[in-house]
Amino acid sequence: MKKLIVIIIILLLIFVGMYIYKQNKIISNQSSEVSINEINQIETYLQKIYMWREITGDALPEFDNINDAPDVWLWEVVKKNLEEYELSYEQLQDKTKEIFGEELQKEFPREGYEYMEYNEETDTYYAIGSGLDNQEDVFLLDKIQKQDNGYTVQIVEYLEDYSEGYETTDADYNIQIENLNDETIGEVKSTEAETNIQQFVKDNIDKFTRKEVKLSTDENENLHVTSVRNIESEDVIANEGE
Repeated sequence: MKKLIVIIIILLLIFVGMYIYKQNKIISNQSSEVSINEINQIETYLQKIYMWREITGDALPEFDNINDAPDVWLWEVVKKNLEEYELSYEQLQDKTKEIFGEELQKEFPREGYEYMEYNEETDTYYAIGSGLDNQEDVFLLDKIQKQDNGYTVQIVEYLEDYSEGYETTDADYNIQIENLNDETIGEVKSTEAETNIQQFVKDNIDKFTRKEVKLSTDENENLHVTSVRNIESEDVIANEGE
């Protein structure tokens, strides 16, 4: 009986470890002030606002203030998180505030935009499909610092290129791992787990782009992005030495 209990405990520990590692995160030298729940909340929010370069120009553009963020990126984030694809103006405004908070002073364009069409007869907006390429825009959480009213988060960005998979019927093909300069850093077999790709990025982390994302929390503990900036290599070295 004791052996069975020990085995169960070991299996539980392995499961918890796999669950934590499965998440898109590195979290090296992480402060104990940030809980696993907080990390998961941060990752979930960043997934909501992380877009596609072929549509928005940058999966997560730089800006010092949310009101300076590119319009197409803002509205594509809203569209990405819609539960329906035929909405009223009020529904679009509510979704905008839900994601970006009260700091965003811009309002969804009443005339619609390239990927959200306005129909005057029904007074509703229709989401239009966007053409995506074979590269998946991906990020890993690197570091999180807790602030009084939010978090400062560092992420590592990379691309998973599945072009070879579209050119073959073989289930075993190479996924090209690229940086944002479209330089191929290496490749991972499609039959390997996602954690293998994440480990490859960790092992070659100095070859990928890093960004610092500032997140604020509102009175309901909801997260909202306030600024994004590229981190130069010297900034990373300086931070790691602190």
